[in-house]
Amino acid sequence: MKALVYNGPRDVSVEDVADSRIERATDVLVRVTTTNICGSDLHMYEGRTSMQPGRVLGHESLGEVIEVGSAVDRIKVGDRVCMPFNIGCGFCAHCERGLTGFCLTVNPGTAGGAYGFAGMGPYSGSQAELLRVPYGDFNCLVLPRDSEEKENDYVMLSDIFPTGYHATELAGVQPGESVVIYGAGPVGLMAACSAAIRGASQVMVVDTHKDRLALAEKLGAIPIDDTEGGGTERVLELTGGKGADRGCECVGYQCCNMHRQEVPNLTMNNLVATVKATGRIGVVGVFLPEDPGAQDKLAKRGQLAFDFGQFWLKGQSMGTGQANVKAYNRRLSRLIEHDKIKPSEIVSHELPLAQAPEAYAKFDKREPGWTKVVLKPGK
Repeated sequence: MKALVYNGPRDVSVEDVADSRIERATDVLVRVTTTNICGSDLHMYEGRTSMQPGRVLGHESLGEVIEVGSAVDRIKVGDRVCMPFNIGCGFCAHCERGLTGFCLTVNPGTAGGAYGFAGMGPYSGSQAELLRVPYGDFNCLVLPRDSEEKENDYVMLSDIFPTGYHATELAGVQPGESVVIYGAGPVGLMAACSAAIRGASQVMVVDTHKDRLALAEKLGAIPIDDTEGGGTERVLELTGGKGADRGCECVGYQCCNMHRQEVPNLTMNNLVATVKATGRIGVVGVFLPEDPGAQDKLAKRGQLAFDFGQFWLKGQSMGTGQANVKAYNRRLSRLIEHDKIKPSEIVSHELPLAQAPEAYAKFDKREPGWTKVVLKPGK
């Protein structure tokens, strides 16, 4: 099969690799028809993780079931399915509580597993023609009948739509509240949509990329351009000096300042400054236990110089971690089915898998207009 292989920092290529196949009776084999490039893929692409050369990248996917294991009961050949980026067993203590992003079975010694991701188990990535889905009955979401015509919408259920929603869940967004979101990338944009779904009265999105801020405005949010460093003041101005009721971090450890310099603690400390006293913050941007490629000594050890004193003084609280996609994807799919939301509005490029290396390079450079790339294996 054709698949996108990681060769080393900023070096990926589409290669012929061994076909993914059924390995256990509970597996499902999917022919991938759409797979996305995620912002978190760039951490590996840039060599900022322990990703091993030779592995297949990708964790956002949708496709058609072509084979099922002998113990699979619910999923049938021919079903069109979307897979959460994180893999759950469905029966461990965490999965039983809906915390599928922290499954205790699929990656022994660690809470959580995922496709094509450093440190998240041996699972091959989804930027390929075929994908093996462990515990297929549990991990495959069977899609509605309109899934072919809305494929670029439904594929967002694999990660960025549930992750954006998870940011608002962690932050505890309630109807009528104000929300500030740091990051106008795909997850930040989905967080903005999710805040609106939950009834937020005011949604502010802070970033320095004008093309992404334009998308945020198109989606109904208030864009705040932090290029000149005045984002904090603008949020406070819009909230009468009190700060937003809720805040969402949708950037992660490679966040940059207005000079495009990495400042790992920037968004976290800006959220402490722009969220009101007793407000709550949801953090879904990726922060890793170690970052050997960081310039900052603390960041190398996965640590931040965090304004904890101000955080404590303001009585703020925080929720963190990757999204438990299974907790949300079925309900969110109904919003797409009934035309309440159209996540594909953020898609900037639809390309064949063969053009993935070029797409990675452009997305990594944050070239204007490259906001979300969907890849089509087999085309």
